[in-house]
Formats: sequence, structure tokens, C-alpha cells
Amino acid sequence: MDLVKSMTGYGRGERCFEDGVQLTVELRSVNNRYLDCTVKMPRAYIFAEDAMKARVQSGVARGKVDVFVTITRTGGDDVMVTVNEALAKSYVEAIQKLHELGLGRARREYYPTDLARFPDVLTVEKRTEDLDEMKERLLAVLGEALADFNAMRAKEGERLAEDILGRADTIERLLGEVETRSPQTVNDYRARLEAKMREVLQNTQIDEGRLLTEAAIFADKVAVDEETVRLHSHLGQLRDLLSEGGAVGRKLDFLIQEFNREVNTIGSKCNDLEITRRVVDIKAEIEKIREQVQNLE
Repeated sequence: MDLVKSMTGYGRGERCFEDGVQLTVELRSVNNRYLDCTVKMPRAYIFAEDAMKARVQSGVARGKVDVFVTITRTGGDDVMVTVNEALAKSYVEAIQKLHELGLGRARREYYPTDLARFPDVLTVEKRTEDLDEMKERLLAVLGEALADFNAMRAKEGERLAEDILGRADTIERLLGEVETRSPQTVNDYRARLEAKMREVLQNTQIDEGRLLTEAAIFADKVAVDEETVRLHSHLGQLRDLLSEGGAVGRKLDFLIQEFNREVNTIGSKCNDLEITRRVVDIKAEIEKIREQVQNLE
């Protein structure tokens, strides 16, 4: 089963290879509506950027992810010195020619250090790298960083899920109190209506039929049964999604909108102080859940 993950996290991978190349890959991410991956690495290795982005996309669904690549070399075998033999021979022949012409002091022997001073006899070149091998190395270290990165996100996601589930239980309890109180509001209304009619009509006989009709109309007007049933269903969906795991952030975000719609309807129907207080408390819990859902992948 996939775990629910947070969109914020950090991961690091590091490896030193036999040829002295040391690779370090770091990942940092923050919340974002979609996946936005940026790779920052030395320009000479930009050829591996697309492959690294694809690897990140295979393990991350949402968030702004920054990948930092550091490449250092502890050995000196990344460069080599080459001798331009043809040019060196040409220098020797030219100097001998000068001597034959009587220009300068006669000298028959030349040390290598003498020739090395002449331009372009020795050339320092960067050793050609195996690009495919370097790409595989980068992807391997990136894989280690991703494992560390996802482990941290899963741990944070677990904490967020626990908080959301706890608030869902609170909403369930408050919703139960609304369901218990709702029928009582109809009885209270009927009692108030009857008292008012007695006050107005005084000794006149009260029409029980009319009283029952008015109470029934009021009961239909303030009934929240449908809304509470749907809200219970949404709470069940919330728990199922968190249990299912994976990238559920978008689904939960939509579900929270449905939560608010049902609770707002309950609030607009009721004219009872106790129910109003419960609705306010439920809205507060929904808002806290919404804030936590914004952090989920």
C-alpha cells in the first residue's frame, strides 16, 4: 500500500567512485498545484538533465522540486598533457638551421625542458568522459537521494494524515450532536407556536390540525437529514482515501469543498443556537483539514 506523502521534503545522495569522481545530489520541495522540477548542475553535464527530470517524475506527483547536483574530483587524472611531436621536431630543425647560419651560440644538444618552453609543444587537455557512464552515475545517486527524500515525505505525510483523521472524528462527533438536536428544534417550535396561539386566542379552542400542519412545514424547512447523511458519506470517503494512500491531495481538496457545501446548507437551515454553535465548530475543523490537505501530494 502506498503511503500518503507530504509535498515538502529534503533528500540527499552522495557517492565517491574509484576514479576520484564524487557526486552529490540534493532534493528540496515545497507545495505546488502541479509538479515543477528544476535541475541545477554544472553546464558540462546538462546532457543528463532530461533523464534526471524523468526519474524525479517517476517518484513524485506534485510539488516544486529543486534538484542540486555537485560534482568534484579528488584525483588528477581528469586532464592529460600531450606532446605535439611534429611541432617539437620543427622547432629543433629551425634552431639547428639558425646555428648553421651562424646566428646565436652553437649548441648541438637540447634538453626537453628547453623545448617545453616553446608555444604549443605541450598541450593540457581535459580527458574525454564516457557520457553514458556519467549519466548512469548521476541517475544512481539521484535514486539514493529520492529514496531519502520520499522517506521524509512519507513520515511527514503520516503525521498529517493522523491529524486529519483526528479532526474527522471530531466532525463526526459534532455531526452526531446536530442530528440529536435537530428533532428537538421541531418540538421546541411546536411548543412556542402553541403558547403563542394560546396567548393570542386566549379562551378560544386551538385548531390542533393547523398546529400540526405548521409544525410539519417547519420540520420540513429545517430538516438536515440529507445533508448529515451526505456528510457522513464524505467522512467515509476521506478515511478511505487516506487509507488508500498515494497522490490523493487533489481528490481530498475537492472532497473538502463538498464538506463545506453540506455544512453551509445545514447552517442556513437551522435557527437553533445549539446547532449554530456546532456548525461553527465543524467549519473550524474543516478549515484546519483543508490547510493540512494543501500540504499533501
